Amino acid sequence: MIRVCFSLLTFALLTSLIVDLPSFSGDRETAKVQLATAALREITKIPEKTIPPSLLKNAYGIAVIPEIFKVGFVLGGQRGIGILTIKQVNGNWSYPTFISLTSGSIGYQGGAQLSDAILVFKTPKSIKSIRDGKFTLGADASIAAGPVGRKATAATDLKLDAEIYSYSRSKGLFAGVSLEGASLKIDSKSNERYYKNKYVSTNQILSSKAVRLPNSGKQFLNEIYKRVDH
Repeated sequence: MIRVCFSLLTFALLTSLIVDLPSFSGDRETAKVQLATAALREITKIPEKTIPPSLLKNAYGIAVIPEIFKVGFVLGGQRGIGILTIKQVNGNWSYPTFISLTSGSIGYQGGAQLSDAILVFKTPKSIKSIRDGKFTLGADASIAAGPVGRKATAATDLKLDAEIYSYSRSKGLFAGVSLEGASLKIDSKSNERYYKNKYVSTNQILSSKAVRLPNSGKQFLNEIYKRVDH
């Protein structure tokens, strides 16, 4: 009982630190975008463990959530802040909007760890739900551990049954991972700080209108184009 309570208290405290840490002029958000960009760069470093290029090329949306903090003993959970971009009608990728990922779990999982996650969305369906409010992976849309390696390209082209494919990177290696049960939602406060606009909306960001994209966001989008046009 003591261990369970300690686990819950630890996760609650760490989550509050991640969510409520003071930010100055969007510095924290800029750092998050830079970390997301670095995670994308790692995709092609190990060809046998890469996300199939065709999967990225045919995606409607791509989310990168760097440094997800996972902690637990008997009861645990994970929390992370990342960014999401979608493919617009003209084929360009939108400015990134901030999103949060939160999940809980039951079962032995001693210790704590950091990992990066990438979500590949096939259609606008899930993105619309995220924009409308809280969205749960697996409940509101099917999610599966994504195929890895360039040799998986053929299989990826032939059969894609899930709405969302998920990947995790820990210790430099990418692998397909299921994030079923995790919730995603727009992080409006992070958007306000990053774009330095108290009234910025998700629609403005994802339509790339009425906001100025910081240099870190431009670098992130450059990495997206490199991956999808590969």
